[in-house]
Amino acid sequence: MKKSMKAVLSFAAIALLAGVVGCGGTSGEECPVCKECPGTTTDNVSDSGVKLSGKATNGGKVLNIWAWNYEFQSRFRSFYTKYVRTNADGSDTLSDGTTVKWTIHANDNNGYQIPLDEALKQQDNAAADDKIDMFLTEADYILKYTASPYSLDVEKDIGLSQADLGEQYDYTKQIAESDGVLKGVSWQATPGLYAYRRDLAKKVFGFDDPNKVQAELSNWDKFNASAAKAKAAGYKMLSGYDDAFRVFSNNMDKPWVDANGKVSIDPQMKKWVDQTKTYVDSGYSGKTTLWSGDWGTDQGPKGNVLGFFYSTWGINFTLAGNSCADSSKPQVPGNGLYGEYAVCEGPNAWYWGGTWMNACKGTDNQQQIYEIMRDLTCTRTIDESITRITQDYTNHKTAMHGIATDATYGSTFLGGQNHIALFEKSADKINMKNMTAYDQGCNEKFQNAMHDYFAGTSTYVEALANFKQTLSALYTDLTYDF
Repeated sequence: MKKSMKAVLSFAAIALLAGVVGCGGTSGEECPVCKECPGTTTDNVSDSGVKLSGKATNGGKVLNIWAWNYEFQSRFRSFYTKYVRTNADGSDTLSDGTTVKWTIHANDNNGYQIPLDEALKQQDNAAADDKIDMFLTEADYILKYTASPYSLDVEKDIGLSQADLGEQYDYTKQIAESDGVLKGVSWQATPGLYAYRRDLAKKVFGFDDPNKVQAELSNWDKFNASAAKAKAAGYKMLSGYDDAFRVFSNNMDKPWVDANGKVSIDPQMKKWVDQTKTYVDSGYSGKTTLWSGDWGTDQGPKGNVLGFFYSTWGINFTLAGNSCADSSKPQVPGNGLYGEYAVCEGPNAWYWGGTWMNACKGTDNQQQIYEIMRDLTCTRTIDESITRITQDYTNHKTAMHGIATDATYGSTFLGGQNHIALFEKSADKINMKNMTAYDQGCNEKFQNAMHDYFAGTSTYVEALANFKQTLSALYTDLTYDF
């Protein structure tokens, strides 16, 4: 997922200070969420009652995990049942004596994939304790690795069964499959919503109730009409060029690249271009770009933007922090707009991001990998705890339904709203059948090329030519039908 290192580090620090590690079974205290802390669970049984076995081996004494940020490390230390402590050198110790070593490279400019690829090339010749045992991937480039021999079959090679994985959302499996073989699992599902400011909704619509706001935004025609209302009231519907991109790209009718290696422009992408150009030219949208300083400022008290499309992680990791007037103070109601946002489904179901665990060819730690995958993706009590404590939406349907229907549950950041209920409605609608291994490059190069068109410094035809040129430099094996 596209979170900055700073955002994840901040969350990890807050989580540890708040005592979240107690749910890893290290504090001796009862889990604040469950009657029984996940860390005290000893029965090797799935939620379906199936006895779990894994692929037992003698096991290496070192478990090497590669990642691009500290999010998974935080989840691992907080919720994996065999985590014991973190050592002075940054490694972890498990209850079976295994040492976990972390290699973390930031994603920016392929800063993670390049060293990972080099390390994978050396995998066969590396010493046992230096081999990569597990590595993390995200949706935009996971197929690059699941299609390679370096990702193991999580059922045949690691030991998770169809029954164990039965509670996971189908799209999270689609993303991690290669030729029908499941090569990775995720503890997350990442459906998206439209997060809006309650104070501005009252000025634009006359109300801020999520159900009523959703009625104004339930399809693109209504969304566009609401953008005109927002402008008339002195506000913008979106912050910039990229805000609605994922809502369109996740609903494409065909893949970016077909089976013959030919790139085409899906009608949904043309709709995004046309809408964004209209929004910019009409003053419905600002001219920021994703992750820019101005984009972040627009989400706080100095902004004048009605709302933002955000998936699960973005709401609690990014928007919550950006909403505050003073980042040095706690994220609590009264600090800027914290507590003043709400969410609704918006015009389409969509998703953004997610993190998958991939077991690596050559590992001698199959049993430990199996147990990590089991704990974080197949165990209801753990997944429910992750969501209740971190507000991350986890990849377990029954666990999420329990929270979605809990009348006492609500997000402080969202003014007490139970956003899990909306995520649940959206998650089952996501379909990733059109995903390809080229998606990251196509998405990024297309967005970047269209920025010039939106800004008025190029024509659409010129922007399209720029897209083709930059994509050709990245992927030399593709052809084009435009």
